[in-house]
Amino acid sequence: MTRRQLRENIFKILFKLEFNSVDEMPEQLQFSLDNIGDNDDEDVIVKPMTDISEEDTKQNAISDKDAAYITDKTNKIIGLISEIDAIIKEVSSGWQLDRIGKAELAILRLAIYEMKYDEDVPFKVAINEAVELSKIYCNEDAKGFVNGVLAKVEE
Repeated sequence: MTRRQLRENIFKILFKLEFNSVDEMPEQLQFSLDNIGDNDDEDVIVKPMTDISEEDTKQNAISDKDAAYITDKTNKIIGLISEIDAIIKEVSSGWQLDRIGKAELAILRLAIYEMKYDEDVPFKVAINEAVELSKIYCNEDAKGFVNGVLAKVEE
């Protein structure tokens, strides 16, 4: 998996945090890992379960290295969620967390973790990737909001 795909899968798991308690997240994480594969493409033809071969299963399986990366990063973000949320509150002037869209919030949490706590990800990469995720998963205005919030974090 590419770094972008890894990041996107972490975002999808963090999105589930808005609908599940922190205690439920290990189960949600495992469910997500079990269902990661190449089936995310729009042009994939869904086969009946009886037509799925062992070869199909192997192609769609996530590598142990990628699963470990996703698990580790997701758990670190969840462990720092209150600190990350405090940063979001501080820089998103006038916005309460419950007013921020759920997808935008998950994107911000991931990006702020990368900016503040992950030395392997440069600030500009974290911001760019967050904006790209917002273009895919949010409405048109979200990219500007995400970019603006993260630019304040960078200062």
